[in-house]
Amino acid sequence: MNMASEVEIRTATIDDLAAIFHLGEKVFTPKGFSNLYRTWDEYEVTHLFNSETEYVLVAEVDGQVVGFAMGTIIEKARSAWSYGHLLWLGVDPDVARMSIGSLLFDRFREVMETQGIRMLLVDTQADNAPAITFFQRKGFENPTDHVYMTLYLGKDG
Repeated sequence: MNMASEVEIRTATIDDLAAIFHLGEKVFTPKGFSNLYRTWDEYEVTHLFNSETEYVLVAEVDGQVVGFAMGTIIEKARSAWSYGHLLWLGVDPDVARMSIGSLLFDRFREVMETQGIRMLLVDTQADNAPAITFFQRKGFENPTDHVYMTLYLGKDG
């Protein structure tokens, strides 16, 4: 893929699921994200695709999936607002600097706006400076630290 390649952002199809999953395995590794409270797995990918297909987007360059965005809508009881939640945004590191993450986010935002969403939510690890910077450039405000702890319940030995 060269820098002159055209990037197409589109709604995912069932034929994209394997590519999305394998790209997510490449991007969201336990080594890179050692304390993920949500782990990357095929069940979430297929669940999101089956339940909210319109919020699963892919970026394609030269016929190859090189990025994806997946989200959901959160309805709150006794609230007039609906919230969009961008759950996963991943781009193949091999095509960094092609603004693919930005294109995916912009399309995701457009889709959410057409659904009447008034607020978008994202979350990332507090030490993921590139992600925090990216989302702040996209207009997100008020980063709040959350603490997620783990307790290993397996048997040693």
